[in-house]
Amino acid sequence: MSTTATPARGTRFGASPNRILATVFGIVYLLVGLIGFFWTSGVPFAGPGNGSSNLILGLFEVNPLHNVAHLLIGVALLIAGTASASAAKATNTTIGAIYLLLGIVGFFLAANHDSPLNFLSLNTPDHFLHLASAVVLLAVGLGADRVADTRPAAATA
Repeated sequence: MSTTATPARGTRFGASPNRILATVFGIVYLLVGLIGFFWTSGVPFAGPGNGSSNLILGLFEVNPLHNVAHLLIGVALLIAGTASASAAKATNTTIGAIYLLLGIVGFFLAANHDSPLNFLSLNTPDHFLHLASAVVLLAVGLGADRVADTRPAAATA
């Protein structure tokens, strides 16, 4: 007779879409944050760059502060993804909501790229990428790992 219990659904890493997504996105954002520092030499720590020397893949504009933001987001997602399904769900939803807001507000910043408000050195491809990340993170964060309520319905008098 075995004395080990099977974890409840959603607690094992492979059983939780939120844990998988948070871990994968966490690793990707950590790598992007680290790689970004190779494209930001000579670029101010915060504020818009010159628009050509600080483009990752020739498309996404970054500066050192933007790289630090990617590192922090990557760490948060990775920690949540390795912790529990509920932590991953909350983190995916929170970061997804932040990226949704950033993606929308970013289009207003794109109208004046050189504005001091563009302290993360964002450009139009960044806005679309942030919106895409938001859709994926929110879809999984809000839709996956739901626990069904198995309590009986209350009797109505």
